[in-house]
Amino acid sequence: MSTFQELNLSNQLQYAVNDLGFKQPTPIQEQSFNVILSGKDMVGIAQTGTGKTFAYMLPILRDLKFSKQETPRVLVMVPTRELVLQVAEEIEKIAKYINVRVLGVYGGTNINTQKQAIAQGVDIIVATPGRLYDLALSRTLKMKSIQKLVIDEVDVMLDLGFRFQLMNIFEILPVRRQNIMFSATMTEDVDLLITDYFKTPEKISIALSGTPLDNISQVSYNVINFYTKVNLVSHLLEDKDAFSKVLIFVSNKRSADRLFEALNERYNDELCVIHSNKTQNYRIRSINQFDKGENRILVATDVMARGLDLDEISHVINFDTPSFPENYMHRIGRTGRAEKEGRTILFSTEKEQEAKDTIEALMDFKIPVLELPSEVEISDQLTPEERPKEVEIDNPHKRKEDTVGAAFHEKSEKNSQVNEGGSYRRLIAKKYKKPRTRGDKNYNKRNKKK
Repeated sequence: MSTFQELNLSNQLQYAVNDLGFKQPTPIQEQSFNVILSGKDMVGIAQTGTGKTFAYMLPILRDLKFSKQETPRVLVMVPTRELVLQVAEEIEKIAKYINVRVLGVYGGTNINTQKQAIAQGVDIIVATPGRLYDLALSRTLKMKSIQKLVIDEVDVMLDLGFRFQLMNIFEILPVRRQNIMFSATMTEDVDLLITDYFKTPEKISIALSGTPLDNISQVSYNVINFYTKVNLVSHLLEDKDAFSKVLIFVSNKRSADRLFEALNERYNDELCVIHSNKTQNYRIRSINQFDKGENRILVATDVMARGLDLDEISHVINFDTPSFPENYMHRIGRTGRAEKEGRTILFSTEKEQEAKDTIEALMDFKIPVLELPSEVEISDQLTPEERPKEVEIDNPHKRKEDTVGAAFHEKSEKNSQVNEGGSYRRLIAKKYKKPRTRGDKNYNKRNKKK
């Protein structure tokens, strides 16, 4: 493997890399450097945690000349507010010895403050699609000087429904620009985006989305229901030495809040939760407290599964088995970062076994199943989603199918009209002797002569 010196970085970038303690570039950093430096469009497929932010920022900063212009020259789009903060911070680190202005903009906060910051001048803007488009529509943010467009975590962006906003943003960007895209998975939507807006891009694929990382150990438990899962995760969390920093993934916001409430009594001071319904300040505070070790346990939804750079995570617990196998890969990618050993645990109910089989087929790896610890109580409490649906028998207030009451009667002929499309106009003309069209003024006269 090459070193950063062999990438021919500028002295300022090399100083920053040295300060960060990096010795060798990751595969995605090494292989994408010259491609991005050449100005070609590029698509990078790599797992999360492989250093994608530096992979595109090192070559961009290498050639970004000092300028006093106020409008930005580099646009980086990411799917979530948290990623905006993280990417902007990473750029600041690597641009420590370069005179470059970096600004992150995102929704959920005062837009006027961001407008004032943009008016001061900016070289690199990191943004979520929604807020970026709002700023562009208000004419506060001028896009005419954008030379390089980076879309990071594009598969997440499309999953979150940003396709329409991306299309609008593409329309207002300069035609002559370099497009750089990074994604952890290659989906049909991602491929379509590349086909429509990229010019013969060079593709760099580091690892298949289904390739399990070698430094992550995986085990699973077969669990009967939600509250038995709660008992199991509560039992595992008792070992504070082994489970020193735990990220627990659930499938939706409702489950996140339900799990948080169930664990809160026992692990109050060690627990925090994050999902899209939480306020921006709450989300940032939860992430910071977890990252600094103030909270040992973070409960999160899949929207947090990709891109967040959280250090020293000892375990990722998949409280729910994800429906999409790629999401499982991104979840477990939160641990075992920077070549450190990671551990993941998967909980699966009987209904989730099919999803688990799909995950194993994608990875070509059978996740070992462990016996449920004897100390874990099997709960008979069910969530509303788990309760069997009640079937009403002989409900006198429900009309049985295919039966009609005594007052039922067929529609009259007048009310049983059928939509015949174009023939309707002809029927009206025949009945009232009106012209076929407004322009055919002599139609009635001709008919009278006949």
